[in-house]
Amino acid sequence: MEETICIERLSYGSAAIGHRADGKTVFVEGGVPGDTVRIAVDEEKPSFCTAHIVEVVEASPARVQAPCPYVDVCGGCPWQHIAYPAQLEAKRANVVSALVRTARFDPQAAESLVAAPLPSKRETGYRNKLEFGAERTDAGRFALGFRKEHSHKLFSPDTCLIAHKAIAKAPKALRGALGYLQRSQDLGIFRVGVRHSVRTHDLEIALWTEPGPFPRKAVASTLRSALPATSIVRVMADPGKIRTIKGVEALEGKGFWEEDLAGNRFRTSAPSFFQVNTAQAERLVEAVLQGLELEEGDLVADLYAGGGTFSIPLSKAGAEVLAVESAASSVRDLRRNAEANDAYVEVIGGDSARELPLLGDLDALVVDPPRTGLAKGVAESIAEAAPARVAYVSCDPATWARDVTRFQEVGYHLARVQPVDMFPQTYHTEIASIFEHRS
Repeated sequence: MEETICIERLSYGSAAIGHRADGKTVFVEGGVPGDTVRIAVDEEKPSFCTAHIVEVVEASPARVQAPCPYVDVCGGCPWQHIAYPAQLEAKRANVVSALVRTARFDPQAAESLVAAPLPSKRETGYRNKLEFGAERTDAGRFALGFRKEHSHKLFSPDTCLIAHKAIAKAPKALRGALGYLQRSQDLGIFRVGVRHSVRTHDLEIALWTEPGPFPRKAVASTLRSALPATSIVRVMADPGKIRTIKGVEALEGKGFWEEDLAGNRFRTSAPSFFQVNTAQAERLVEAVLQGLELEEGDLVADLYAGGGTFSIPLSKAGAEVLAVESAASSVRDLRRNAEANDAYVEVIGGDSARELPLLGDLDALVVDPPRTGLAKGVAESIAEAAPARVAYVSCDPATWARDVTRFQEVGYHLARVQPVDMFPQTYHTEIASIFEHRS
């Protein structure tokens, strides 16, 4: 059955939201707020349904032509058909909605707390990293590409619109080079990463493989002809979700990747995390530093510290920094980065939830957890350390809003919320929030 509806808003996801004549909520792929569309229902649920667009009856002023030829099949950038100002409005609205729905904030209070997102200067060409899945097809051919959203299937484009120009054509180049290398033998490659910096001009190719014999020279030579890499490394790990790393070896070049951020030079090894939008990461750091209002000599803990994105600027701002990180590669990167940038940071290798109770009283704290948010009990441990201000950085509004409630229960109130658009053309956003102790 078909029906004409108006698209009202965007969800935190690829779909837009409208309502049928009977009042039922409809999630519509490809919709834009302000559209009038004719839809056909795909699946009925008790409280909502999903549908696809049969015809755009009247296009929203915010509807634009998607610039990427793969938009309908890739799924990685589902908001390309939406004008950038409307994307920013939707991202702010999703953060507000998370506060209202999950943290039970009054709508007006939530609206007043959440600032307009800091926009990205680059709407495309902003990613410094691409990551591909790799596998053998049923026909025995080597396949390299992006994992489709909510699927294990690979999509193999020739280019990527949101990647820096130097690596935009990496999908095709690496697929050809690695396919050539594996004509006669399977090298056990299950993941490939490529990073590039427009500031340092470093370009690194990282091959994730199963442990075992490997033709190092042949691989390095062939990949070097495909992309002008300054570093080619092999990360030996078991495939699967856990991916226990058995070792990292440099096949050619520096053996690491370097980037300039906020006036500091960061060295990052292949298994370690680094923000994919460097310019926006600087604005994220700035938002955290401004929100904490540090004084010289303040004792600050940085939990889930990674390679020091926050720790090093905190130290440069005059704080005494305790940085806690569990990933071994990031711990090594953090120690090297602190030394290279003349920043005093006490690095603690361990799980943040376990180490936090041992840190003692703090003046301020930064926490940048994984997408799953804080583990149970961490908010209570933060309260025991009694920092006057806490900067909580999150990439997921739902888990962040859940943790807002946890902070409120232990004596902290949410003072400000600054979304930062790290990921144009997608529904994802980064949140820099500041909590203050009620006393």
